[in-house]
Formats: sequence, C-alpha cells, structure tokens
Amino acid sequence: MLASGRTVSSRLLRPTAWLPLRLSSERTAASSLQKELIKKHEQDELRPLYMDFQATTPMDPRVLDAMLPYQVNYYGNPHSRTHAYGWESESAMETARKQVADLIGAVPREIVFTSGATESNNMAIKGVARFYKAKKRHVITTQTEHKCVLDSCRILESEGFDVTYLPVQKNGLLDLELLEASIRTDTSLVSVMTVNNEIGVKQPIKEIGQICRSKGVFFHTDAAQAVGKIPISISDWKIDLMSISGHKIYGPKGVGALYVRRRPRVRLEPIQNGGGQERGLRSGTVPTPLAVGLGAACSIAQKEMEYDHQRVSMLANRLVQKIMSEIPDVIMNGDPEQRYSGCINLSFAYVEGESLLMALKDVALSSGSACTSASLEPSYVLRAIGADEDLAHSSIRFGIGRFTTEEEVDYTAEKCIEQVHRLREMSPLWEMIQEGIDLKSIKWTQH
Repeated sequence: MLASGRTVSSRLLRPTAWLPLRLSSERTAASSLQKELIKKHEQDELRPLYMDFQATTPMDPRVLDAMLPYQVNYYGNPHSRTHAYGWESESAMETARKQVADLIGAVPREIVFTSGATESNNMAIKGVARFYKAKKRHVITTQTEHKCVLDSCRILESEGFDVTYLPVQKNGLLDLELLEASIRTDTSLVSVMTVNNEIGVKQPIKEIGQICRSKGVFFHTDAAQAVGKIPISISDWKIDLMSISGHKIYGPKGVGALYVRRRPRVRLEPIQNGGGQERGLRSGTVPTPLAVGLGAACSIAQKEMEYDHQRVSMLANRLVQKIMSEIPDVIMNGDPEQRYSGCINLSFAYVEGESLLMALKDVALSSGSACTSASLEPSYVLRAIGADEDLAHSSIRFGIGRFTTEEEVDYTAEKCIEQVHRLREMSPLWEMIQEGIDLKSIKWTQH
C-alpha cells in the first residue's frame, strides 16, 4: 500500500508530456477571452446613458472594495462559533449591522438582514398582522404603495383581515385627517411609503408616526427610496418598522434590512423558519459579503448624503428647467415641494410614453416602476393621484443619482425636446390643439 502510494505521488509530481499542451490551450482560451472582453468593451462604449436610478443604482466602487475580501479570503459562516473563520465573518457582519443602524439612528440589535426591501415589506406587514391577529385584524395602507406592500395586504385579506387602502390627494400626499379617522380599535398596523418610487413624493412620515403612536398602532414605512438620500431619524419620526434595500443606495443586489423597534417592542411572526438566525425573525445564513456591502453603502451615504442631495437637486432642476422651457404642456406629477428631487416624473401631453421611450433609445429611462413596467396598463400610482389616462400613458420617469453628470443631463434634455417635438408633429391630436380645438368637446365614435 505504501509503495503504491509513493508511486502515485511520484506520478503526480513528475512533469508530464501533456503539460505544455495544457498550458498552450489555457493561453489560447485566455487569448480568446481577452478578445471577447475587448469586443464587449467596445460594445459597452455604445451603451445608453443611465437615467433610471429609482430602478437600481450602480454599485459604488468603494462598496465593492469592502466586499471583495469576504468573497475570497474571509469566507467563514458568520454563525460558526468554534473557529476563527466564523469569528471573522461574524465581526464583519456586526460591523455592517452597526453601519446600517447608524444611518437611521437605530440600535444595531434592531437591524435584521434580509434579501431586500420586498422581503422586508412582507416580513413587516404579514408578520405584525399575524402576530396580533387574536385581538387586531385591521391594517391600513395607501393606494400608491409598492406592489409588494399591496400584494402582502391582499394576502392578508384572503386570510380574513380587513385592509383599508387610503386614497391620496392630487399631489400624491396622504390626507392626515383621513388617516386618523380611519384608525380603529382593532387596527394593528399602518404602512406608508417614505418616498414614492414612481413620482418621488415624500410623505409626512413624522406626522404619521405621531398619529400612530398616539393611537397605539404600529407604524411601518417602506424607505427603500429614502434611506441614504434624505436624513432619517426613526426615534423622532416614531417609526416602528422600516424596510431598506441595498441596491437602491449603491450597494449590492440581493440584500436589504428590516428595522424592528425594541422599545416599545414590536413583535412579529417570522415568515421564514429554520436555524433561528437574526433573533429568530429571519432564519438562514446571512451572506457576509452582501451584508458588508450594505454596511459600506450606508456608511458612505451617511458621510456624503448632504453633498449628494445638493448635487442631485441641482441636476434635477437643470433637467426640468431645460425641458419645460422648450416644451409646452408638460406636467410634473406629484407635489412640487414635498419630494425627493432625484425622482422626476413628467407627462408629455399628446405623446405616447412608450413611443417616446423607444425614440430615446440611447438613454435608459422608465415609464414607471421596474416591478410593473412590463405591463402596458397606465401606472396605478398616476391613476391614484387622478391623472387622466392619456396623461398617465404619456409619463416618463427620470432618475438622477450620485454618478450622473451635467453632460448626461443636458444630452437627455436635448434628446427629449427633439423627440417630443418630432412625435407631436406626427400626432393629429397635437394638430387639433394648435388649431384651437377643445378635444373634450369632441364626441368620438367607435366603428
């Protein structure tokens, strides 16, 4: 046996005749890969400008730098307590947890890592409702929430819960008196988005939090579009649960967090069971590299938030002024003051939104939420604020972020002005408007 083992070892160590051949084939493969990369790079140079920062954000290179060691060298399971590999990963995970907590003014133990804001919203809404269902079976939300919030509420309705979907005003803001009047003795939760992902409207979260606290009702907010972009204080705003997304703040995709208040304590029934990680609220191994990336993104956002906000506001104003000074009959959807400036939703009357998107193929834009943009139906958010169906169909969302340049804004505005003029010249409706005909006075007939 030993002799045989030595023979095998000597065979393994001896240079083989096929080694140069293998190296040659590897070099050929590397060369072809290099050619493919060069070709791809040339194609990348022709990619459209990115103006869709509400759908997702590019990862900040500093975030990637923080993540890489945990992808390659420090790969231990953060829940392994018996060796250094686990301790290293656990330490990195807890550092990231503190970075997330610091950004919103929370305590690290109140942060639960998730796969993203969709999971966080599901956990918060279903978890609180189900935990308190013995005494409270009523939930309140708004008609302009993200689809994952609305769908979670519909699941609760199928389980026998009563859900109130509050309308919003024409400016997209919630009527606080209506909210207060809608709260009942059996209301367990109110869920209102901080910044709307389609029209950028910023809800009066502090006032909503005060109403909910005074009524003894838990308050959840989907802050995926707000965290890292506007200052947030969960204590001052009296928030009980808050959803956070990594890829909306220049972090990695596939990671997010849920803030769950400890004092006064919020209880929720977990929707994922297993090893009891994350205080038993979200079982499963926490992906250390992704958690580190989220923590790094939050840390960067905390340091650069004021600068980013000023710069994004300047670029947004530049875009809107250029477009509106050159194109008549353009409507900005949502409140002009209470909004996050980096999300601009404009309706171009007498222009089909999908046609304009196709005409602006060298700029990456959207006609609504990335989660529902495959549908040709007009945005339910725009319909909720009372936009006419034709204006809802003519809306485009412009997203501006940390890496947007003045040149990109100017190019987008110029192309938009050019293409809107071109499409309107082709529109018989625009021609009728120019002739002074009131379209609402026409009785259209179907054949």
